[in-house]
Amino acid sequence: MSNALHSATLVAQATTSPAAPAAAGAAAPAAAAAAPAAAAAAPAAQQAATTAGGVVQQSADALHSAAAGLPSLPPAPAAAPDMGFLHFVAQSDFVGKSLFIILILMSLVTWYLILVKAASNVSMRKRSADFLNKFWNASSLEQVEHEITTHGARDPFSHLASHAMHAQAHHNKFGATKLEESGSNSDFVTRTMRKVIDEETAKLENGLTVLASVGSTAPFVGLFGTVWGVYHALVGIGLSDGVTINRIAGPVGEALIMTGLGLAVAIPAVLAYNTFVRNNRVFLSRLDAFAHDLFAFLTTGQQVSLSDGKVRALRRQNGNGAAVQRGSE
Repeated sequence: MSNALHSATLVAQATTSPAAPAAAGAAAPAAAAAAPAAAAAAPAAQQAATTAGGVVQQSADALHSAAAGLPSLPPAPAAAPDMGFLHFVAQSDFVGKSLFIILILMSLVTWYLILVKAASNVSMRKRSADFLNKFWNASSLEQVEHEITTHGARDPFSHLASHAMHAQAHHNKFGATKLEESGSNSDFVTRTMRKVIDEETAKLENGLTVLASVGSTAPFVGLFGTVWGVYHALVGIGLSDGVTINRIAGPVGEALIMTGLGLAVAIPAVLAYNTFVRNNRVFLSRLDAFAHDLFAFLTTGQQVSLSDGKVRALRRQNGNGAAVQRGSE
């Protein structure tokens, strides 16, 4: 501000001083001489500006052409929503998680019973076949009793034979000393054999109730989980802004997994139950036939007719301890 005032003061002094007209007159010819040079430089500057503008435009066109020649990149895919069975279990409430745990426990118990009972049945049938082979090839009941004493009653057939022979010998020696021993020798032997058969039947049927319960209830547990999941999914969709097929299909599809899980648990249980029931029925029919043959020999000492048409006979001892041969094979 002070510099501007100082310059204005100097100009005013110059104009008012007597040398001012002389300076102005000397400056006029210089200004007239500089004017043509400025006029000649103006077209050159304009031409240079035009040239520069053209170069910039050409560069821009070249860049645009190069960009147009490049392949267009696909748009970035939208992030897929997190779906699946684990997502359904994670976002479910206490009821949904409880139903899932129940189905898992049902499946574990089912497969445990399947494996244990299958191995037990195979071993039991093998031991039963070995005992029957030794029983019908024995020369006397004493030999059979010795075999049972040596190796133990490890199968239903040896268990039945051991108890039947013991009941007959006990009743012949002591008679009816208690109420459960009342009646004839054949009656006492019959009750003893029936009791053993009932015990073996109960052993064979052990675990089948669990398989039947799992097979009948697992689908409904899974269905309840599906209904519960669909209900919460629809509630969540109703509270959200905007309803699309994606928002409906995902939660409902996840909820349907519980029905599939229930069927996956129930189907093996039902198949295993039917298989074990049939095998038990066949095995018990063989045990019952063996019981009839054994009872006939223990009470009458007569020949024992087998289902294959063959006739077997064993020696038994009479009241004096002498061995008596009954029939021939």
